[in-house]
Amino acid sequence: MYYQSYNPMGNVFLSTLVAAVPIAALLYFIALHPHRDVQGTKRLGIPAPYAALFGVTAAFLVSCIAFKMPLAAAASAFALGSLSGFLGIIWIILGAMLLYTMTVVTGKFEIVKESIIQISFDRRLQCVLIAFSFGAIIEGTSGFGTPVAIAGAVMVGLGFKPFQSAVLNLLANTAPVAWGAIGTPIVVLASVSGLDQVTLSAMAGHQLPWISMLVPFWLVAVFVKMEGGTWKEVFEVWPATLCAGGSFALMQYLASGTNQFHLMTDVVSGVFSVICTALFLRFVWHPKTRFLLKSEREALAKTGAPAAVTTDRSAWKYSYSVGETIYAWLPWAILIICCAVWGMPEWKKYLNALFSGIAFKTTLLGSPFTGTLSLPTWDMPALHNLVQRTPPVVAASAKPEAARFVINWLSAAGTGVFVAAILSGLVLRLSAAQWKEAVVRTGRRMATPVVVIALVLGLGFLTRYSGTDAVLGLAFTNAGPMYPFFAAYLGWLGVFLTGSDTASNALFGSLQRITAQQLHLNEILIVATNSTGGVMGKMIDAQSIMVACAACYDDPHERAHALGPIFRKVFWYSIAGAAMIGVIAMLQAYVFPGAIPIPPLPK
Repeated sequence: MYYQSYNPMGNVFLSTLVAAVPIAALLYFIALHPHRDVQGTKRLGIPAPYAALFGVTAAFLVSCIAFKMPLAAAASAFALGSLSGFLGIIWIILGAMLLYTMTVVTGKFEIVKESIIQISFDRRLQCVLIAFSFGAIIEGTSGFGTPVAIAGAVMVGLGFKPFQSAVLNLLANTAPVAWGAIGTPIVVLASVSGLDQVTLSAMAGHQLPWISMLVPFWLVAVFVKMEGGTWKEVFEVWPATLCAGGSFALMQYLASGTNQFHLMTDVVSGVFSVICTALFLRFVWHPKTRFLLKSEREALAKTGAPAAVTTDRSAWKYSYSVGETIYAWLPWAILIICCAVWGMPEWKKYLNALFSGIAFKTTLLGSPFTGTLSLPTWDMPALHNLVQRTPPVVAASAKPEAARFVINWLSAAGTGVFVAAILSGLVLRLSAAQWKEAVVRTGRRMATPVVVIALVLGLGFLTRYSGTDAVLGLAFTNAGPMYPFFAAYLGWLGVFLTGSDTASNALFGSLQRITAQQLHLNEILIVATNSTGGVMGKMIDAQSIMVACAACYDDPHERAHALGPIFRKVFWYSIAGAAMIGVIAMLQAYVFPGAIPIPPLPK
């Protein structure tokens, strides 16, 4: 049995520094290590696979030498992270990218692009509609990086630069993340903390709407400044950003506290935002001039046309019929429907029991491998029930850590995405050549990102089972009355380590409640802040950035070197976002405690 020690060096400060070494190594090699690529260009940050490999190496050294974790257990933890990551995350991204590629090879994506332009000719508002509103719908249905992949690919198809598309979609994929994949983060948070699920959702819904109202304006400001625009051009579209963010925030607030809709908060909020914004731009208001990409403005300047292009719709002719437009959007509708269905607990239960009559019981690498054909389970060798977390991270009566790879291949969200891709291919009537092209292009595009994501997720599980993550988390618990502020950063750290708000909640949800009890703070507030603070870490975790790179960059060389520049661009935005959540939590703890929902009485 491996008992986690949270002060292996005999000095709390030194133990915390040692625990931070794998994260520091990963950050350094991703974003700061100077080198020249094969073309002789000087860059900061090495290619993503090597950066991830160095981070993993550091994690093994710290876990096995400083924390004295058995090597076999460490290897098993890393393998569990990589395997779980493939089924839980990579599977989703592969299916989503396959569906997108199908729409490209059939030419239907061109119709999608034209229909988006028809809603708004202004590039600023296209950012809001695609990255924020549409991305939130995808986050709500499938999560785990899917909105960054799909919305990023759509924006690149519309002419936005790959770097720009990646950054904007990472920024946008924040406020909706707490309810991603049909509310999975909230479900897990309630499970590990023992607090009421709807109350935690409502608490998140009393914090994140303030961010939701800000994100569209934030997106426009970042985009305009990246394109060499002015603050005047940022504020020109404030009515539309207020409409998009305000409608989303209102529905987010209302839906998050209801029994019926709290798990579908992102979906209903995103749909409501898209409808409200589209109607607002169509019938109420639109900017007098159209903001263009810098390259578009330069091309116009060469022709002598004015840089400020009118948004008068009479000058634009839409070339497709309503039927053609609906047909082109069918794959995306199928994706949303399939993800919603696969997110239903009853459907998951049905799929997990589908082949329950075919049972088996054997061993794999000396460890039990049992279950049914629809739900095999492997107890990870040298790890399952052989790691014990200790106080104050968990209660003294806590059971050993389970380490099972549950192969829910039928009920996994990624299977729903693949079903959507297959159905879309049939609906679009792909030829055999087009099927082959879509599969080959997706495979080539995702080969490197799959390796990086597997390495990073393995690293995250290794830090979890070795206890180094808990050492870093405990550093935040010494904040005293300031803890509501730093509770947001604990969730932020969890998402950066694991790449998932769901995993962060599983990691630190119990610790947050224990700390709240010790400091006499409201448990609902502190535990929910783990999730809401965590959403701001989503934009800097290596897995999300690699998904963005895979979706936005066609050129393999550019894709391999994009991780560092994107990370450096969004890092301070991430820090600032978590600080805003921390300030909101502080205000709710000490100034507006009435904003904290009251859980139902025990039955």
